[in-house]
Amino acid sequence: MAKKVGPRSAEDVRREFERKGTSIAEWAREHGVSSQLVSGVLSGRIRGRIGRSHRIAVLLGMKDGEIAS
Repeated sequence: MAKKVGPRSAEDVRREFERKGTSIAEWAREHGVSSQLVSGVLSGRIRGRIGRSHRIAVLLGMKDGEIAS
């Protein structure tokens, strides 16, 4: 039976960025979001509950959720 993988941690995301040689600013530009919000979500200052921060958390894989259009 396959093991269910949960949301990724901020450390997992940072490691992946480092492995791929991607900066937070570059990832943010590619996804049309603010690099300051991405940094806030990764640091835990911004919880990613609603709005743009929710979208960022879902895109980063840190949160299960849907992105409403």
